[in-house]
Amino acid sequence: MSTLLKRRRTWIAATAGIAAVTLALAGCGGGSSGGGSYGATAAGSDGSGNTGNSGGSSVALASSNLGRILVDGQGRTLYLFEADRGSTSACNGACASVWPPLKTSGKPKAGSGVSASKLGTARRADGSTGVTYNGHPLYTYAGDSGPGQTSGEGIDGFGAEWYVLSATGDKVEAR
Repeated sequence: MSTLLKRRRTWIAATAGIAAVTLALAGCGGGSSGGGSYGATAAGSDGSGNTGNSGGSSVALASSNLGRILVDGQGRTLYLFEADRGSTSACNGACASVWPPLKTSGKPKAGSGVSASKLGTARRADGSTGVTYNGHPLYTYAGDSGPGQTSGEGIDGFGAEWYVLSATGDKVEAR
């Protein structure tokens, strides 16, 4: 990859990260409205990251510009973080506001094309339960405004790169 392209991707990633953090912080202000924006609903109405009122979060496969990739129950792209070690998440605090972890209050559910045996959970630093796939903690990206978007692909942020995942649980690198 050329130096110019790397610089451009870093600049885009930094700009997107700053915008996402700004939006996350703006969402922390007063009022008790429940939502509407992508970032505000990423954790689910019960704060668990669960897309329903009970049970576990779901993971499925969907077609994207990067091929068939993992998505959550609402169709949002799921990412892995290369700084994670095994199923232990290295993304907390400010990182988790830009890259919300997929959390669950029950056993995760495998959607179409997803291997149930690769789904798991891991305790997060805040005590919540995060969903893992093939040993990787899963995250959405606040910069994706809706289902099918993959704008977090290849971003170098919070100390490592972020990638979407294939059905095998491996990172997908943009071609």
